[in-house]
Amino acid sequence: MLQVIRVIPYSAVQLFAYETYKKIFSGKDGKLSVLGRLAAGAFAGMTSTFVTYPLDVLRLRLAVEPGYRTMSEVALSMLREEGFASFYYGLGPSLIGIAPYIAVNFCVFDLLKKSLPEKYQKRTETSLLTAVLSASLATLTCYPLDTVRRQMQLKGTPYKTVLDAISGIVARDGFIGLYRGFVPNALKNLPNSSIRLTTYDIVKRLIASSEKEFQTITEENRNKQMKQ
Repeated sequence: MLQVIRVIPYSAVQLFAYETYKKIFSGKDGKLSVLGRLAAGAFAGMTSTFVTYPLDVLRLRLAVEPGYRTMSEVALSMLREEGFASFYYGLGPSLIGIAPYIAVNFCVFDLLKKSLPEKYQKRTETSLLTAVLSASLATLTCYPLDTVRRQMQLKGTPYKTVLDAISGIVARDGFIGLYRGFVPNALKNLPNSSIRLTTYDIVKRLIASSEKEFQTITEENRNKQMKQ
């Protein structure tokens, strides 16, 4: 339930922020460069993460720490024992991790779609395949930072900085430790990320099509009134 509560605002803020940042990073000619797309994705990821981060911490604590049954119990315990700052433990590595992930994910998705012939760009299966490829590349590239984030969110973590966590994990488990849990994580998140991007692309096309149809009808009515 907590995961659902987190994902809805997280996805909504992220997609809205991406469209907003794309306008901000567009050039004077209205075109968006590759760097502009990467920047828009990075800032969208960081914005949505910052807004919903306390829910992510609560979800992790509820899952790994025994004795808690509800989200409110975890939240009250954290406030009493660790203070408000505990809701943002690990925010730094989370922002560092999500920025390249969303940047790569959204940028690759947009560029792959644009590189295809126009007749394929508007097909749902094209959106889905492109979303899977972009999400897979982003997950493989950025997973070690997600491992660091989870380690720094845990109560009593010995790690104070991202570099401390990386060196500590590698010293304890080797380089492979940074990818611990990668397969189940990918199996869980790839469908979610792919479906979200596909739905986002379909809704964007529907909105654009509706706006175009509305403009056409409005123009036709205006012409009729001018002729009368």
